[in-house]
Amino acid sequence: MALLEVQNLKKYFPVKKGVLSRSVGEVRAVDGVSFSLEKGETLGVVGESGCGKTTVGRCILRLIEPTSGEVIFNGRNLLQLGGEELRRIRASLQIIFQDPFSSLDPRMTVGQIIAEPIKNHLNVSKAEVRDRVAYLMERVGLHPEQMGRYPHEFSGGQHQRIGIARALALNPLAIVCDEPVSALDVSIQAQVMNLLAEIQEEMNLSYIFIAHDLSVVEHISDRVAVMYLGRIVETATDRDLYENPQHPYTQALLSAIPIPDPEIRRQKIILKGDVPSPLEPPSGCSFHTRCPERKEICTKERPAFKDLGGGHRVACHLR
Repeated sequence: MALLEVQNLKKYFPVKKGVLSRSVGEVRAVDGVSFSLEKGETLGVVGESGCGKTTVGRCILRLIEPTSGEVIFNGRNLLQLGGEELRRIRASLQIIFQDPFSSLDPRMTVGQIIAEPIKNHLNVSKAEVRDRVAYLMERVGLHPEQMGRYPHEFSGGQHQRIGIARALALNPLAIVCDEPVSALDVSIQAQVMNLLAEIQEEMNLSYIFIAHDLSVVEHISDRVAVMYLGRIVETATDRDLYENPQHPYTQALLSAIPIPDPEIRRQKIILKGDVPSPLEPPSGCSFHTRCPERKEICTKERPAFKDLGGGHRVACHLR
């Protein structure tokens, strides 16, 4: 059985207007997302800004309450838990936020930030807490002597290392990495990516790695899920997806990846039009308004997932 199974997850945000704040519609940020995550695996989730990637991650941890669906973690449906049960299971499912600085309390020292989950979940002495914090800081490349400093005294890359240390504090089974390197310089990105890979191998962690940079996702992922307008349109192993993309949207995304060799030319697929509003998503296939290959059926029927073999699945009428 998979460590995490997400089934038909939906999150609709109500749109309200007027003095009485009456509901006049809903934004379909996540519209029927399903996937699984195995133990020790990294699932990359990619797509344009606003496609619902971050909302999926936050719904899984119930930082945002889903509208409907199921999130089965270690055999238990997180959406049916509450109170102390949910608090205990959250120790095994952590998150690394996109903006490392804003996720750290500026009034707390780094040592206090990393120690907070340990104090809240474990009944240990002050000496044990301090030893655990010192070990975690050293493990992510920080000096334990810095635990008395405040977040503003660290660089951007160090902020993210602090966030990683905090996520590791309770020895989780899985971590949602919400664009953990998008705010960092390229050289620092490589260091943080290598750190995440080392920690995963050492602790047999599972990652949901959310990103918009497909070259970063290729480096770290075992499987990749491509999202468009709140839905997953294609999933495959990293090699299969990058070498043999099937969905027209995936093909367009991959064609936009820069190639460092100026001698190599790649034909870019330029999508026409804008991304439709999630307030009024198109009927049928959500991508049909921009798809260069669309047929009449694409405008009327929502495509079901087709299994192409080897774990490669695509939601497209043309495949």
